[in-house]
Amino acid sequence: MLPAFLLGIVIFVSILLMFQALRLTEFVLVHGIKISTLLDIIGYMSISFLPILLPMSLLFAVLMTYNRLSTESEIIAMKSTGISGWFLLSPAVFLSALVFVFSAQTAFFMAPWGNRQFELLITQLGNTKAAASIKEGAFSEGFFDMVVYANKVDSKTGKLQNLFIYDEKESSPITIIAPRGEIIPDTVNPGHSILLRLFNGEIHRSGKNHTIINFEAYDVSLNDPIRSEERKKSPPSLSLSELNDRMADEKLSDDEKKTFNIEYHKRSALSFACFVFALIGVAFGIQNDRRGAKSSGFVLSVGFIILYWILYLGFEAMARNGRLPVVLATWSSNIIFMIFAFLNLRKKLN
Repeated sequence: MLPAFLLGIVIFVSILLMFQALRLTEFVLVHGIKISTLLDIIGYMSISFLPILLPMSLLFAVLMTYNRLSTESEIIAMKSTGISGWFLLSPAVFLSALVFVFSAQTAFFMAPWGNRQFELLITQLGNTKAAASIKEGAFSEGFFDMVVYANKVDSKTGKLQNLFIYDEKESSPITIIAPRGEIIPDTVNPGHSILLRLFNGEIHRSGKNHTIINFEAYDVSLNDPIRSEERKKSPPSLSLSELNDRMADEKLSDDEKKTFNIEYHKRSALSFACFVFALIGVAFGIQNDRRGAKSSGFVLSVGFIILYWILYLGFEAMARNGRLPVVLATWSSNIIFMIFAFLNLRKKLN
């Protein structure tokens, strides 16, 4: 099973990265980042995918291995020598225990680190190549906490045309309109600040009185309100100890505590899914029809993965909406698959 497990990791990493292909291509062609930086992004993304990839790869390995044993009549041969059908579970259970330990480590330590590094790198790239974060002909809300619209954007030179900027960070929100502008990155501290230089525009300030100021040139110095070392971590970027601290924080609202509680149980359930997928793999890897067994392993593994994730995401949505308790919702997919696996194992191994 081990070679198939490693092959499964490669296959599923490739599949997940394929879904990010357009985004990764945009980083190179539009943002103009270096290949080494692109490799860093791919590496961090792959690490953050590991808690998902490991159970999937284990299911693939167990299904393919037991499927092959059925195809070559090895299951029948072993049973004929007096080996218990339930004893055939032991290799899959042993491997699932090893993968469970590694999966738990990745879910609570490695993956949060990878996700954190990915967040910081994307933030730095977004600020260094600030023009690339402004979508041409669309309102962009993630530009230094401002809403920015530009009719035309040249991400290579930082030139902008027909600009509309709305800034509500101050007590009196301001709107800036300018026919053209230019983004000048900070070469000393890339990713922390930039200079937005506007030409021949107007500043509209709302308040008791509406004020309009015309300008020939206007510089907006933008500092990242969340520096790399101070940026607030998202829930997927929190380690086990950080999650426990957040859940124990009495100052947080009930919704915030629920978010961290869901994150904790999601990771635990995903790690335990290694045992569940091992049982599913044995139950459906053993086929009575040897002709149909040859091609069913990979198809079955993909089918079970899709079904599991549909249930997993559906129950997670119920937990967030408060329709089900967090513990029940996050573990329901495992419970359902576990019952399903045992019912089929009784038929195949007895």
